[in-house]
Amino acid sequence: MILRCKARRDPSRPWQRTARRAVMVAGLWLVGGASASFAQTLESAAFGEPTGRYAHGVLGDAIEYGALTLTVSNRSSATAGQDAAVRTSEVVIRLPRDHVFEDLEPRLVDLDLDGQADAAMVVETDVGLGGALALYGPEGKITETPHIGRTNRWLAPIGAADLDGDGHVELAYVDRPHLAKTIKIWRYKSGRLEPVAELAGFTNHRIGEDFITSGLRDCGQGPEMILADSSWRNVVAVQLAKGGLQARTLAPFRSRASVDRALSCQ
Repeated sequence: MILRCKARRDPSRPWQRTARRAVMVAGLWLVGGASASFAQTLESAAFGEPTGRYAHGVLGDAIEYGALTLTVSNRSSATAGQDAAVRTSEVVIRLPRDHVFEDLEPRLVDLDLDGQADAAMVVETDVGLGGALALYGPEGKITETPHIGRTNRWLAPIGAADLDGDGHVELAYVDRPHLAKTIKIWRYKSGRLEPVAELAGFTNHRIGEDFITSGLRDCGQGPEMILADSSWRNVVAVQLAKGGLQARTLAPFRSRASVDRALSCQ
């Protein structure tokens, strides 16, 4: 699985941006008999309601987002003589005024590893406490990492996958990619996030860029995080193993295309 975050802003059509929009879904249920069973899948997510109430500007402008919309498909189980029914709905959920989505795009995540997306991973910033990585599902917020702890401090997501083969999804990001430059890994388990590992010396974003230079790949040796070292000299691959995070240099970093090639296993 390759996960990248490269969506760009389109200032002329802010309501259709995938780069910096979010979609949030409340609980959506089909109307049916008491014996019916239902399954929900997140089909897409997008940020909306641009706002200037948090003028950090780390992603190139002072516009963040106040709402997240999740498009959800609801599928009822098939009964004798009838096919399964599928309906699609969406609900916009708004953040309180002291929070914003300080992000490029929501990332769909398969938390239970059943092959269907069931959560959106986003950067949610408290205007006084900085960024956190949050998971939202059809019922609202599922869980989040702690906020960094002060205003104008941000994190840049790498991706989400079962990074160590333990049957649980891990979330990966760079904590303060312009300052601390530290990869942090959290494991989703039983509805909560638990810290797993961290390693300093890496980055995936420069102030003002409207893209994140990192992602996940699997080139036959298990999932790897691909990003740059802290000096932007080399492209590196980082794996989560029993001994913690292990990094190796792949190639010189020339531009974002260097990371793209690595993500494509070239």
